[in-house]
Order: sequence, then C-alpha cells, then structure tokens
Amino acid sequence: MERIASFEVDHTKLLPGLYLSRRDGDIVTLDLRLKRPNAGDLLSNAEMHSVEHLIATLLRNSADKDAVIYFGPMGCQTGFYFLFDNRLLSVEGAVELVKEVFKAASEYAGAMPGKSAAECGNYANLDLETGKAVCRFYCGVIQDWTVERLAYD
Repeated sequence: MERIASFEVDHTKLLPGLYLSRRDGDIVTLDLRLKRPNAGDLLSNAEMHSVEHLIATLLRNSADKDAVIYFGPMGCQTGFYFLFDNRLLSVEGAVELVKEVFKAASEYAGAMPGKSAAECGNYANLDLETGKAVCRFYCGVIQDWTVERLAYD
C-alpha cells in the first residue's frame, strides 16, 4: 500500500506556518499548520471548530470565492487544509488570501457564522472570541510568509 504523502513530512520538526502540501492537477492544497505536532500542542475542539466557521465563511465570501474548493481541519488537530483551483487563483494569491482572511477573522465584529442548531450539528462549542484569538496568533506566524517559504523543511 502506498504511504500518504503527508506521512512523509517529519512532524517532529514541523513548526507552525504555511506550507504547500500537494498539487493534484489544478487543485492545490495548502497546509495551514497552527500548532506543533507531536508536542501535545493540539487545537481544542472549540478552537478548531470556531476557526473553521470563521475562515470558511470569509474565504467563501472573498473576491476569490470561485477558486475556493475546501477549507477544513486536519484530523490531527494541528491545523487546516485549504484547497483551491490554481486556474482561478495563483499560489501567490492564495498566500495573500490566507493572510487577509485570518486578519479579517481576528478582527471580526459580527455574530459567529453558523452558530445555531439549524446551521450546525455542533454549534454549542463555537466561540467567537476563541476563534478570533487563534486567528490573531496565526496572523503573527504568517504575516511575512512568502511563496518561497512554502516548502516543508
């Protein structure tokens, strides 16, 4: 059986950042690593869920929304994957978009998107301030990130 490509990354050395995970034809996957794996430093369920609701909403409402394919959490609870159509958004543009939406989320002043029983099956663990705090942290991590820094070490 073939190993999954992400299992080839040495997670004991991986630091928070923004990485190019894979290219599948025109679909590009970015690895938005927020926590250090294998150090017991995981995102809580409320952090994961709150960031997911904020960022997915902002991505799907951005000027580049037609390029957005998916934004969601990693099973290991250390970050998120952002998949986009490279025909509609360049990798450079995606890096800038990630910076923009995390900054917007860190300053978000509205109600938590999707925080009702009708909109979300686990709405009770959504918390706007928790999500904003995680987004503020990640803004600091990626503020100077460039395409040249997307490679895993």
